[in-house]
Amino acid sequence: MKKLSQILNQSPVSEFGFGNTSNGSGQRILNKDGTANIKRIGEPRFNVVNVYHSLITITWTKFIFVVFVFYFFLNLFFSLIYYFLCPDAIAGMMYNSELEKFTEIFFFSSQSLTTVGYGRLNPTGLFASSIAGIESMMGLLGFALATGLLYGRFSRPTAKLLYSENIIIAPYSHPTYSIGTPTALMFRVANARRNQLIEVEALVLFSYNQNVNGVSQRKFANLKLEITKISFLALSWTLVHPINEESPLRNLTEKDFKELDVEFMISLKAIDDTYAQQIYDRNSYFWNELKWGAKFLPMTTKSDDGTTTIDLKKISKIENIEIKNA
Repeated sequence: MKKLSQILNQSPVSEFGFGNTSNGSGQRILNKDGTANIKRIGEPRFNVVNVYHSLITITWTKFIFVVFVFYFFLNLFFSLIYYFLCPDAIAGMMYNSELEKFTEIFFFSSQSLTTVGYGRLNPTGLFASSIAGIESMMGLLGFALATGLLYGRFSRPTAKLLYSENIIIAPYSHPTYSIGTPTALMFRVANARRNQLIEVEALVLFSYNQNVNGVSQRKFANLKLEITKISFLALSWTLVHPINEESPLRNLTEKDFKELDVEFMISLKAIDDTYAQQIYDRNSYFWNELKWGAKFLPMTTKSDDGTTTIDLKKISKIENIEIKNA
């Protein structure tokens, strides 16, 4: 264990933003979507900034659902006001039951909310006209807000990167490699969109638990990559950390990775050529997502006319191979 401790203490990163307190075995620091695996409490119940951030960052399915739910309940709220306070102040209604009457009022409310006004239904009297005017104003403000959120979602540059399902330890060949059997830690990344990413940089941190004076602490070490920056992410990029004399992973076994509760945290940044703005993306691999003795299969093929084709579905395709002992 003394030898292992010496290896792990190479080039430590003093602070990554998560402190050095260990959360115990089986607790990853970064989720697969790049968000911090942290539960926040004590926040204000209503915070405009948090609401805006949530509406900008949630999925399109959830966003559309929220818009329709808000529209429905706002429409229902005004429908109930008309139905209970001024049910006979809407001219042009045709109904044979209370349900049909409420349906007529509900669709009158939707016409007022959207300022459509087909003409058959119209408010009569000061009170009903005032409610209709307030509802129209609320509708205009609501749709203006929805339009602003839509613009914010479309105009916000985001990364859509694909990562290999596993991080692997594979054979590695390099003329300067001088220890035992040449191996390296590898994972693969590709751009899932057709936009162009330029000046792509990568940072990989090795996170592990270490016993310090009887207390389990979370430590971090920077993994030196063979290539840390590429000018253009046109195809896939296999990031490689050679396990050489300087690597903190040297001499570690599969059992060591589990006992140390290892996690590999990846941070990528690039410039989106469409928006001319910098974007960021994060991912992580836990120790049980490490494949020992494997290599990635090719993702690209060339046709007879020389055109290169990349199959993004193959980003996680690997084959098992034997790593011979030195």
